[in-house]
Amino acid sequence: MSARGDICSDLTQCPVHQNRFYFRIFSCLWPILLAYSVWLYYDWDSPKRGAYRSTWFMRQRIHNWYANYFPVKLHKTEELNPNENYLIGSHPHGIISMAAFVNFATNGTGILEMFPHIEFHLCTLVGQFYTPFRREWGLLHGMIDCSRESLTHVLSGKKGKACVLVVGGAEEALDAHPGHHILTIYRRKGFIRLALETGANLIPCYSFGENDLFKQADNPKGSTIRMIQTTLKNVLGISPPIFHGRGVFNYNFGLLPFRKPINTVLGAPIKVTKVTNPTQEQIDELHKTYIMKLQELFESNKTKYGVPAQAQLVLQ
Repeated sequence: MSARGDICSDLTQCPVHQNRFYFRIFSCLWPILLAYSVWLYYDWDSPKRGAYRSTWFMRQRIHNWYANYFPVKLHKTEELNPNENYLIGSHPHGIISMAAFVNFATNGTGILEMFPHIEFHLCTLVGQFYTPFRREWGLLHGMIDCSRESLTHVLSGKKGKACVLVVGGAEEALDAHPGHHILTIYRRKGFIRLALETGANLIPCYSFGENDLFKQADNPKGSTIRMIQTTLKNVLGISPPIFHGRGVFNYNFGLLPFRKPINTVLGAPIKVTKVTNPTQEQIDELHKTYIMKLQELFESNKTKYGVPAQAQLVLQ
């Protein structure tokens, strides 16, 4: 009987024969698994060493389709000096931070043409690099893990680099409701310290429309659902928002994001002077400046991109 016949026979008979089927499959795949394991051992530190960004991958047409689905548009305020490094604070987190990915990890909105001499690196959770092959996909798009070690390596090295950090993180995702602009930032000062230690200029960035892509279950602070979500966030390190979008063939329910326009405005750089060991006073002062510039960015652009004039940026 042919090998194909043997496998089909294994699948239709007793568990012993089914085990033979899985053994046959593993026998075919083990060279690939072995080769990947060797590669992983060699490449393990890449998420902390600046990745291996490929403009060819970033330019793939699927990223243009992704950006045009909503659509997402990136608006720059000033040119960026290739002789400087930058730490960009991306706001808000939203449910999945879709704008941050399409703007800074792909060329879907034209960032390679908009800033041809700046190399952008989107920061994400280290757990994103634990899935085989998915990690390489992220690294080829310039993504790095959001650890202090990783950002310090990039921002202390060659000039012309920009790290993009979604400052609000998992906590902010729980406040991502359509029409709301709630940011978790008052206690987020680690990125300010990092900017001072590396001398990287700070840039506030706001994506108008990010919070409109999904509808999240009501979870006001103090509610049972919010307490459960917060507990899970503290244990797992990721937030578990209960949300829905639209479907493929319907507009009311599903896991696809709603087709809502997103306008990302990249603010003007805040000049930072390098301080090897910054004091708390220096950190607090720069933090206040950053918040002020972020508020100005929001107020001067909100009515341009569909946000009512009376809408307020809520900081917590």
